[in-house]
Amino acid sequence: MEKTIIGSSNIESSRLIYGCMRIAGDNTTADRNKGKKAIMAALDTGYTHFDHADIYGSGNSESLFGELLAEQPSMRDNVILTSKAGIRPKLNEPNAYAPTRYDFRQKYLLESVEGSLKRLNTDHLDLFLLHRPDYLFDANEVAETFALLKASGKVKHFGVSNFKPSQVELLKSAMSMPLLVNQVEINIHNIDTLLDGTLDQCQQHDITPIAWCPLGGVAYSAWGNTFSAADEQRIASELAQQSEKYSCAPWQVILAWLLKHPSNICPIIGSTTPERIVAAKQSLTIEYTREDWYRLLEARNGQAVP
Repeated sequence: MEKTIIGSSNIESSRLIYGCMRIAGDNTTADRNKGKKAIMAALDTGYTHFDHADIYGSGNSESLFGELLAEQPSMRDNVILTSKAGIRPKLNEPNAYAPTRYDFRQKYLLESVEGSLKRLNTDHLDLFLLHRPDYLFDANEVAETFALLKASGKVKHFGVSNFKPSQVELLKSAMSMPLLVNQVEINIHNIDTLLDGTLDQCQQHDITPIAWCPLGGVAYSAWGNTFSAADEQRIASELAQQSEKYSCAPWQVILAWLLKHPSNICPIIGSTTPERIVAAKQSLTIEYTREDWYRLLEARNGQAVP
């Protein structure tokens, strides 16, 4: 597995990150066993970085991973654990009036980290990310919260998720520590990060972009899909040609397309099928060309670049 350094840190991560959102499934014994097999397949394939969030599986995804750590304590020294917080689902609230919302207040974030540590059966997170921007967040309060978590040893490094460049700049202005990552949706359907300055900012400030839903629009429908049947046909036709050229599956071409970008995008692989987890690694060996990168962009847009 190819390795990469995360942001301006000394953290060496597998280039592909294993996403743990679905590992608990319906939380049945069968689904939990399937999730454990998926994690072990990822480990055996060379994935060292595992992405969590407090809301994944209503906490069951973290608990499942924590069970594996309890069974194999030595595993902790060989993995990077990332978790996220800041989304407060309506279903978890005793107050019926409270809507689903974002919350970066210090008390809530500190409690969220404690919950993740307990479920994951670990004494620290390697990376803690703010899951989605809280429109009411106080940058100084968040910076102070991060400093408390760092001083306590409960979190080693910090980052954000789904932040726009202006939101990153606001938080950076209040922090003495660097933000190492910005986890954002990047796929053939959603190319906002190519256009809104997110990936430019990542290169400028040595922030690693982590791509969630990297196969959206190809292996599965993207969030808020706006592709027409004609769009999908153009993309499928181009991918068919490129997959034949590179002797791989169309979805592996898409991963190579993301990996080509100079911002050092790290895609999240969220499949619970061991064969797919292993096969994703092939994308790292594809010698993908600039010409094919732009051909796929042209197929996606339905027209050549200006």
